Amino acid sequence: MIKGINHQVIEVTQTDNRYYERAFLVLRPEYASAQRDLLEKEARKMLEQMDTVSCVKSKRVFKNIIAPSIISCAIGAICSALILSI
Repeated sequence: MIKGINHQVIEVTQTDNRYYERAFLVLRPEYASAQRDLLEKEARKMLEQMDTVSCVKSKRVFKNIIAPSIISCAIGAICSALILSI
């Protein structure tokens, strides 16, 4: 949907992020008159945090999905071995 509202946008072309080439950030109207240096500094800080979040998500997948699956398989194998040895 296209609206007739005018927003200020910051385009960050050098993100220093391995996933993102460029980023477009839409400013809140109350901060449209803020200093450009401050806005660019905050934009870069936010982009740096995005890479960290991606790494944390991959660790959560291992911790919450893969590790319990491996443990369940190991417990099942041990129980099977005990039952067959009886």
